[in-house]
Amino acid sequence: MRSRRVQILVALVLTALWGAGIYAAHANGHLRFLDRLEATLTDWRTQARGVQRPPDVVTIVAIDDTVVKRGGSYPLPRADLARVVDTIVQFKPKVVAIDLLLVDRSAAIGDATLANTLATGPMVLAAAAIFPSASETVAPSEGPLAVLPEAERFLQPLPAFADHAEVGVVNVATGQSGSPLAVPMLFRTRDKVELSFPLRVAARALDQPLTVAPDRLMLGNRAVPTDSDFALPITYYGPRRTIRTVSAQSIFDGTLDRAAIENRIVVIGASVAGGGDFYPTPFDSLMPGVEVISTAITHLVAGDAVVRDRRVRIADALSATLLPMLLVGLLAWRRSALGIMAAAAMMIAWAGLNLFAFTHGVWLNAATTLAAAVPPVTVFAGVQLWAGGRRTQYFAAKSRSLAQFQAPALQEWLARDPDFLSKPVRQDAAVVFVDLSGFTGLSERIDPDELRDLLKAFHALIDKAAIDCGGMITGFLGDGAMILFGLPRAMPDDAARALKCAIDLHRGLERWIASLPPAVAGQLGFKIGAHCGPIVASRLGESHQHITATGDTVNVASRLMEVAAQNDARLALSDTMLDAADFQGAPDGVLSGPLLAHVRGRSGVVTVWFWRDQSGPGHDAAKAEMIG
Repeated sequence: MRSRRVQILVALVLTALWGAGIYAAHANGHLRFLDRLEATLTDWRTQARGVQRPPDVVTIVAIDDTVVKRGGSYPLPRADLARVVDTIVQFKPKVVAIDLLLVDRSAAIGDATLANTLATGPMVLAAAAIFPSASETVAPSEGPLAVLPEAERFLQPLPAFADHAEVGVVNVATGQSGSPLAVPMLFRTRDKVELSFPLRVAARALDQPLTVAPDRLMLGNRAVPTDSDFALPITYYGPRRTIRTVSAQSIFDGTLDRAAIENRIVVIGASVAGGGDFYPTPFDSLMPGVEVISTAITHLVAGDAVVRDRRVRIADALSATLLPMLLVGLLAWRRSALGIMAAAAMMIAWAGLNLFAFTHGVWLNAATTLAAAVPPVTVFAGVQLWAGGRRTQYFAAKSRSLAQFQAPALQEWLARDPDFLSKPVRQDAAVVFVDLSGFTGLSERIDPDELRDLLKAFHALIDKAAIDCGGMITGFLGDGAMILFGLPRAMPDDAARALKCAIDLHRGLERWIASLPPAVAGQLGFKIGAHCGPIVASRLGESHQHITATGDTVNVASRLMEVAAQNDARLALSDTMLDAADFQGAPDGVLSGPLLAHVRGRSGVVTVWFWRDQSGPGHDAAKAEMIG
């Protein structure tokens, strides 16, 4: 037991170290394959949450296929874009956010017209961060801003436009699945930090000062729930156009609804097929980038972004460490189907809690916890199964060894009730004694090995007869044995089975002796006595106990062997045994008697009957008379 406790403690410690190591490695930018798994699990959780109605704070004005067909070209001419912006400004929005890169010069009149229009209202323009490779890198600098995506440079709008508007970086962060799971709020080059496009828009719309703290962002008094790299996790409200979207063509047609614009954030962006600014999301294989950006803006303004802050990361670390330990502990607590069911229930509960938290705005990392839990639990369960198999083999061997000393029924009873017969029990039972005649003299004249084989065959014959009839051999007495019928509990047919066992022994021993070499068979005989009545069953011994029976019934059964020998018979039965067995005769056998016999050590007489086998090898020597 002590060794097992040590093994379990070692397993729990190793499991905790594994979980903590997995979390630390992933938090430090390693094990990137977990990001793909987390993206997939996030898609499932988003779909399970279902489509949500977004807060009514953003309207998208889309430069779509209808607009391109009208104008015949893309990008939209600056003069047409100026007309779109001018119309929107007249409807008094909170802020106009242009999710288009105005970095190249076009027709001078168009650029001038757009520049003048941008000066008429609150504007935010999009810039782009240019990275050295397709993936965002983190420079090995120090300080809280060291985790920001470091760009080679920023692609800014033309000065003529930027002079009349605020500028924010429009890049999003896509995971290995290609789906944007977060939008960075801050970007940097070696000498400059820029705000993201959604953060600029939200700060302007809320008219709140922005504060950059070492571990969080603040819009006025409200904390922005960013991840460790100042990225805003986003979850999608639904498929494309879930956020209110109107076509810019409605402006050219004069059908734009003022209510969709007034006092709202208006994001102008492209949704032209083939434009390239599309991303896969849980609800859509292709969602326009402008709607991804608008989702981030809505989160910032409405404050409904999923939370993945420092407290959530602490919860992730605890989950990655404690859940595997708990699962291993459950498997160790119950090394059976119950332990597996308890561990499975715990995993289901964790999955349910994770989904519940996600649907209520808390993003717990599922992939890291699974990577921390599955390998150690699998290894421990495998070791448990292997060790269980070894234990099963061990106990099977022990059971086989015990079966050599105790009847199978008694083994099962002791397994259910280890205190069986710890105190003596008085009950009715049937007792059969069998003994070889002439064995002592024979043992002085034959080889010890031959004598051992002879005794082994004799014991095997008794064992088979006892088991076939449901009896229990309480002990081999050298060249004899005592067989008890009535344990572990008395049965109505104990006497009948004992009588059958005695007759089977008679026939079996006759055939066995007849099969021996004449020199051996001529010196051997046997005698059997059988009686039934009350006995006292108990355990004898201290450190090494055995089960036996005592009492007058046992003594009478033993003495009946002497009565059989004195009357030239091999099987002596008490009339009590015959009555209890409801004996009606046996094929090829005759019953003679009764004889009123005096039994040594007992006052009074016992009515005895003798059974002889008519068809056996020794029937010619027997003179029998059937007494009906």
